[in-house]
Amino acid sequence: MTTYKEIFGKPVKVLSSDPSNETEGQIWYNSSSGTFKAGLSSGAWASGTSMNIARRVGGGAGTQSLALVFAGAGGPPTKLSSSEEWNGSGWTGGGTMGTARYFLGSCGTQTAALGFAGYNGGNKFEVEEYDGSSWSEVNNIPYSVRDLKGFGIQTAAVAAGGYSGSAVISTTTNYDGTNWTSSGNMGTARSALSASGTQTAGLISGGQSPPNTVATEEYDGSSWTTGGNLSSARSQVSMVGLQTSSLIFGGSPGTLNLTEEYDGTSWAVKATLGTARKDIQSAGLSTSALAAGGTNGPTTFSTTENFNVSTTTKTLTSS
Repeated sequence: MTTYKEIFGKPVKVLSSDPSNETEGQIWYNSSSGTFKAGLSSGAWASGTSMNIARRVGGGAGTQSLALVFAGAGGPPTKLSSSEEWNGSGWTGGGTMGTARYFLGSCGTQTAALGFAGYNGGNKFEVEEYDGSSWSEVNNIPYSVRDLKGFGIQTAAVAAGGYSGSAVISTTTNYDGTNWTSSGNMGTARSALSASGTQTAGLISGGQSPPNTVATEEYDGSSWTTGGNLSSARSQVSMVGLQTSSLIFGGSPGTLNLTEEYDGTSWAVKATLGTARKDIQSAGLSTSALAAGGTNGPTTFSTTENFNVSTTTKTLTSS
């Protein structure tokens, strides 16, 4: 029989009072009350201040408290080059990109972001870096592509998948802050996918192969391996976090509010967005995420929501 210590990695503690920093799955014995107790976590989305400009399929970077959104599409047929910075409570205008576009790849932080490829009347290959106030053009990605995804940081980034204009691709390309280098192809070619993680520990999931897929893949900096499948196939979906702890939300078919969490092995339903939508700009981690903008088809949103995880104490009783 598997023991609690083998599952959780720690023994059951005997404490005279409940801890103030309990974690999910932690069990302890409260000697004062003579009861076993456990830490249970739950996550929920809450409304935040709306963006100044409604946008979808733009770039996102940073954390829940220091985020950046840029480019994207406003109300059809508007193609945006503007940026907005989030300070945890409100949005202010940022620098303007040199090339207006949407369906682009993105990653990085609020003061060191990367935006690449995309679409503006045709597929793009231009790459721009943000320094916290202005954008500058740097070396192009070697191929024109849209509806791809990026992950990592400005000086160690990955571009994955997308649509070449004639086919959905499995191409993966690494960026070192100066040059782009071809890497191992994904197992499943896809566009409109989601991505998270670092250049040496990345994650992709969902997307259009077509059709929509449940497939998840993990990246080690040079090659991909199969991960746990989503609960349902979807595309135009957003993801934040790390390879072993990611949050995926929104997407299609139709317009979804479903949120799932990845623990490095499998996905589990976690919560629902307040506003169902797809093509959301996102930033943050699995425990503290930001969802900004997006669309339900007829409407492009400026809506902002924050996801946070809280842990509560539950007294365990015998059956």
